[in-house]
Amino acid sequence: MSGDTAPRPDGVAGNVRVRHVVQFSGGVGSALAAVRVVERHGPRDMTLLIADTKVEDPDLWRFSREFSDLIQVPLTIVADGRTPWQLFHDVRFLGNDRLAPCTRHLKQIPCRRWMEENAPPESTVAYVGIEPTKKDRPRATAITRNWAPWTVEYPLLDGPDRTKADLLTELRSLGIRPPRLYELGFEHNNCGGGCVRAGQRQWRRLLDVFPERYHQAEQAEEAFRERVQKDVSILKRQRDRTTTPLTLRALRIEEENAG
Repeated sequence: MSGDTAPRPDGVAGNVRVRHVVQFSGGVGSALAAVRVVERHGPRDMTLLIADTKVEDPDLWRFSREFSDLIQVPLTIVADGRTPWQLFHDVRFLGNDRLAPCTRHLKQIPCRRWMEENAPPESTVAYVGIEPTKKDRPRATAITRNWAPWTVEYPLLDGPDRTKADLLTELRSLGIRPPRLYELGFEHNNCGGGCVRAGQRQWRRLLDVFPERYHQAEQAEEAFRERVQKDVSILKRQRDRTTTPLTLRALRIEEENAG
């Protein structure tokens, strides 16, 4: 179908043309969510909304362009303009797996600003590609609350849990090559593999696959620590119920000594 003329998402009587906005990350979950939306509603009134954090792997943009062509929905790119490290210095807080101001300032705020200017809540549905796993499903409640007053739907959450491998297989079946970070052993296709929310395993992977990116992050972390004069770090170590900072420099040295 070419587009929807349907009751307003908020249930108000009357028919309007509904805009469908996919919060697109360049990852497999949001891509397959977009596939579900275009299958149900067609591409005419659909938007692929993506935030540029300025540190993405180049192949994310290759994939995003090819995917956009595949489903015939242009990319709408928004950006704060800062990198995560520039933001950390501005807010004087180093992102970590528990609190990442980069997510809010570099992704959520630019996307919400676009929604406020272009997508009236009474005639717009937002779509989020939460993956159908036991770990991810509970996130839907908080996301729905944070996106109010827009209606939010989760196209992938119906049905049984699925693994990342299952989702990537479905993506390949559409005739498109997934982003290379997945093929290189990264769990997510964001921030070039150097996401502050990632744990030690992914940072070790980054050191192995993209050592120059790791070293840049290590130097940036050291510069931040020097500026704020505090023992802070992206990663943490837990031993004997005690949590201590684990810097990227310390982790690298451990890996080099182990090798």
